[in-house]
Amino acid sequence: MSASLQIGLLALPYTLLLVVGAVALGSFVAQRIGRRTGVDAEPHAFRVLLVAVVVARIAFVWQYRAAYLDAPLGMLDIRDGGWNAPAGLFAAWVAGLLWVWRRRALRAPLLAALASASAVFVLGSIALALSPQNEAPLPALTLARLEGGTTSLQSFKGKPTVVNLWATWCPPCQREMPVLQRAQAEHPDVHFVFLNQGESSEVVQRFLGGHRLDLRNVLLDAKGQTGMRFGQRALPTTLFFDATGRLVDQRIGELSQATLAQRLDALQPSPTTPP
Repeated sequence: MSASLQIGLLALPYTLLLVVGAVALGSFVAQRIGRRTGVDAEPHAFRVLLVAVVVARIAFVWQYRAAYLDAPLGMLDIRDGGWNAPAGLFAAWVAGLLWVWRRRALRAPLLAALASASAVFVLGSIALALSPQNEAPLPALTLARLEGGTTSLQSFKGKPTVVNLWATWCPPCQREMPVLQRAQAEHPDVHFVFLNQGESSEVVQRFLGGHRLDLRNVLLDAKGQTGMRFGQRALPTTLFFDATGRLVDQRIGELSQATLAQRLDALQPSPTTPP
């Protein structure tokens, strides 16, 4: 199972579709029950949604505030996908209960909307977490190294591994490269592997030199085999494997320093976990 719905060259992450579906269902329920009770609950449902979104972003930014110190305006760039979903869900219920307490007529439509949207989001999140894709191993592929020779992807087992699928023509790939370069220097306990998709070594070397990027483990996936193994055509896509080579997370789209830090935290073993 891919982590996104592929429509031509467009990739829609299932996590995003899950949020959209939960919001759509909540809005429908608020409208339907509101009509029965003679209350226009949709504006209040929208305000609850807005509170949830703002709190989810603020909570994430606060948690990874150190990552935003170099570029504070990045806090406003929601393209990095940085959200704290539990905080947003909690804020939605607090806001909804406050409105219900002030206006009892909103009780039925607003609470029903919150309950239905929450149920869809929570159950959908569990289903995505348990999907077979999350058990996928590092593929048994041998790819050409930029400097010559070949390397097996499975040779990176033994340490957490971040595999970035990218191309020189992809603007989000270009923007996230300095973030990944910095992370590679700061995390020697993690393998960072850069799998260029479908370009020649000359093109890749010219790009890296022109952007003054000093990266290790740059591999050439001339046929896009890795993306096909994981059902991904979208670039950039970043795959996160634990030390055993098991896929534990993936990000479709651009990474910021904060969203990369979030995923690297999840890759590290718990202090109570035996080696």
